[in-house]
Amino acid sequence: MTPIAASFAIWTVWLITWMIAAAWSARTAARPAFGSSLPHLALTTAGLLLLFAGGRREAPGLWVLPADVAWVLTSLSGAGAVFAWWARLHLGALWSGTVTRKSGHHIVDTGPYGLVRHPIYTGLILGAAAVALQAGSVTAILGALLLAAGFWVKARLEEGFLSAELGEAYAAYRRRTPMLIPFLKRPN
Repeated sequence: MTPIAASFAIWTVWLITWMIAAAWSARTAARPAFGSSLPHLALTTAGLLLLFAGGRREAPGLWVLPADVAWVLTSLSGAGAVFAWWARLHLGALWSGTVTRKSGHHIVDTGPYGLVRHPIYTGLILGAAAVALQAGSVTAILGALLLAAGFWVKARLEEGFLSAELGEAYAAYRRRTPMLIPFLKRPN
């Protein structure tokens, strides 16, 4: 198995298990206005399609990586999947695939949520970047960039929604915890 094939296998297993796990989520209490999710859905869908199309290329890409570097990127891709799963498990029944407030919603600021406010998105962006670098194609790189932009847009939507729903408690969490990049502090 090639390193890029191993990365695709990791993300295929991740996607299947993620969809199955969607069943154990609490009841939704509130969600943003209809249509507010369309921009991030368009960006992430286009990004995923381009990422996977660009990773399955037949022609030579912009670069060819030495095998050891490609396997390091496979490891980073796997680390992104594991980080996203850690965050999903840590969030438990409060998780949702869409922007929502769940019944009994509270701020989770421990585990991966103590490192970044959106660790699932962080893990997915890391995995996508690793796959794009492995593929070395313009299509895959564009896909990873669109995916990252989509998750940034979704994170901003989620932040606005949760700020309105949870008030000062969420504002305090935002002040002390970086959004997507661990250890990156906000300017005062």
